[in-house]
Amino acid sequence: MIISTEKAQAPWRVGILLLPPCSLLGIGALTDPMSRINRQTGSRAYQYLTLSVDGKPVALYGGGQWPVDMALSDAPTLDVLLVLAEEVTMVRGSDQFLQTLALLSQKQMILGGVGVGAWWLAKAGVLNDYRATIHWSEQARFSDEFEQVILTTNLYEMDRDRVTCAGGTASLDMMLYLIGERQGQEQAAQISEQLCLERIRGDHDKQRVPLVNRIGGSQPKLSEAVMLMEANIEEPLTTDDIAHYVGLSRRQLERLFKQYLNSVPSKYYLELRLNRAKQLLLTTSKSIVQIGLSCGFSSGPHFSSTYRGHFGLTPRDERSQRAMSGVMDE
Repeated sequence: MIISTEKAQAPWRVGILLLPPCSLLGIGALTDPMSRINRQTGSRAYQYLTLSVDGKPVALYGGGQWPVDMALSDAPTLDVLLVLAEEVTMVRGSDQFLQTLALLSQKQMILGGVGVGAWWLAKAGVLNDYRATIHWSEQARFSDEFEQVILTTNLYEMDRDRVTCAGGTASLDMMLYLIGERQGQEQAAQISEQLCLERIRGDHDKQRVPLVNRIGGSQPKLSEAVMLMEANIEEPLTTDDIAHYVGLSRRQLERLFKQYLNSVPSKYYLELRLNRAKQLLLTTSKSIVQIGLSCGFSSGPHFSSTYRGHFGLTPRDERSQRAMSGVMDE
């Protein structure tokens, strides 16, 4: 997504459409970064409104209501409209709401879906042929329902004038990314530090889907095997060791991995270690050799060649690219 210098100088008018029920975390993750950048710059760089479909307060998880500023139909001209939803539930006046989204898609503005907000954008037909993401709990159903949307498992997606996000703390990353695009990476990094975030995760970062949600609760041996792998990153266990500890034969364990994870234990274990290494590269100042050893690789060259074979670039290149983008300070 490219934001022109001219637009970056003018206040950004952001509408946040709340679909019930909402959480305070969901609302705060979108509004707090904008409030902080306004205080930091001493300006009204971001002017935001909370909206509902009918102008009435929106129910919150755990009780209570959020008193919105106005109805969507009464909102002034916006630069951005973010639809925040945490459940795919019926909305009063949904037909009119979907028509409004379709009309707004024809204007020069950014439309976004947060949490499961992408569901409503797709329902209105405004995500066709766009890359989009949605909270992992709805990905399978979303994929079946909206075949014309290019679904990803990323934390958030920026594709032209559409923004989608998995919600939760990923909303903070998305908003800081947008702030960085408009105000500069240094100011976004300052807000990130105020919020005690290790780093601003990028749109390429994947949602972590709990294993139990991918395979169900009927395979405790498989879950136990993966937990053993996650607990033994620095000194990897052999496949025979893991099979022994969970009370299976090697062949039985390999069959479970193939059936439910479409992998073999050794490959799955290696990917866990490489993903852990990538996280350490991007969030710590440890040396590349230290990271390789802490993730079970016998030497720096072994770590580097394996990392490049999996991710397509060396650990040094990975760290350098992120430093150049302003996401991480070396």
